[in-house]
Amino acid sequence: MSGLRALGPGFEPPIVAAIDARLQSIAEQETARVLLAVESGSRAWGFPSPDSDYDCRFIYARRRDAYLGLYSPREVIEFPIDANLDVNGWDLAKALRLLLKGNAVVIEWLTSPYVYAGSDTFRQQALALARQVAHPRAVARHYLHLGERQRRTYFADTHAVEIKKLFYALRPALALRWLRTHPGEAVAPMHFPTLVTQSELPADITRIVEDLLARKAVTRELGTGELPRPIGSLIDAEFTTAREIWPSSPWRPEVAMVAAADELFRSWLAV
Repeated sequence: MSGLRALGPGFEPPIVAAIDARLQSIAEQETARVLLAVESGSRAWGFPSPDSDYDCRFIYARRRDAYLGLYSPREVIEFPIDANLDVNGWDLAKALRLLLKGNAVVIEWLTSPYVYAGSDTFRQQALALARQVAHPRAVARHYLHLGERQRRTYFADTHAVEIKKLFYALRPALALRWLRTHPGEAVAPMHFPTLVTQSELPADITRIVEDLLARKAVTRELGTGELPRPIGSLIDAEFTTAREIWPSSPWRPEVAMVAAADELFRSWLAV
């Protein structure tokens, strides 16, 4: 791994050391190189709680010969999850295929504000590729499916909402709003406060969101309560609008997009 590193306040040294050890073991046990390892959960989204765990995600590449055998190596490396730590990653080939399909998870990893390790050159090249090949409609459908699933899971009863779960549906809704108000762009901000700032929200919505963020930052349990009506209305309106302007239809990347992804893939394989 190279020296790329950018961690913010609140990252506990013993936990970071444990993450470093797991990332180092990938080179030794999997004969693979970590190209980028980032924080991907609520800490990176910008709405952590005092007891938030750590969600390290990484992209890795194996030696070139590993991809030439009859049986391809598994495309996911996972470590046992404990109370504080969740570390797993995707092979570069898997990450690029998902990027071509409009999977916003890969985009979020590439734009995470917190980096444990990796190559800045890889990150910049991969992000440039994302801006080239990610299609707004495909990315929007990703956020729509994610948001609607969270909506069904956590807010079926709007009178007994677990308040901290509200962000799991609100974040995809605001990503959809951002995509709608930034035509032609497909890389929405991962950082939730930035997303709020850039989404042209009504003042009353902004005040509610800022209050919830402030409370979540200092409270382990926000408890349950009635879903704030303006927030619920905004979420539902954004999902309805997204279904109308980004219809569900097959998306196939253009030949040139696949070629660009192939070029990046080959350039980062170890000899």
